[in-house]
Amino acid sequence: MQKSTFIYVTYIRTTPEKLWAALTQPEFTRQYFFNTTQESAWKPGASWKMQAPDGSTTDGGEVLEIDPPRRLVLKWRHELKPELRAEGYSRMTYSLEPAGASVKLTVTHEMDKPGSKLIEGVANGWPTILASLKSLLETGQSLEETRQWKGGCKGE
Repeated sequence: MQKSTFIYVTYIRTTPEKLWAALTQPEFTRQYFFNTTQESAWKPGASWKMQAPDGSTTDGGEVLEIDPPRRLVLKWRHELKPELRAEGYSRMTYSLEPAGASVKLTVTHEMDKPGSKLIEGVANGWPTILASLKSLLETGQSLEETRQWKGGCKGE
């Protein structure tokens, strides 16, 4: 079966533990991910959701795999835009690998559906979000463009 896939690789001057915290803890995600927070028990089978500042769920799913601070796999469905929600669940994977004084972060977001509008959307959102995460961890400040909720899918 054909599928839609987005892969992004970046190197961040930090430790795997600090990057893991930034990817999973609400006090970090709100700084670089459009003021959203994540909620989960962070164990296999646990529910996972991302919330806008008003408390609405933007995305949700389930923790499929977790191996801190190396790998996190989420079953992911967008909840705000009906046409994206109708596509069903995608799979998002964070892979963290030590690389000298940095960490290699690979984000893979995929869906068993050719021409997925969700994957097209995240392909536009992830680069900005990950650049902001990198900036936050390396300089202490996220990109200004990603600090506030813009009311759409990943800041659209």
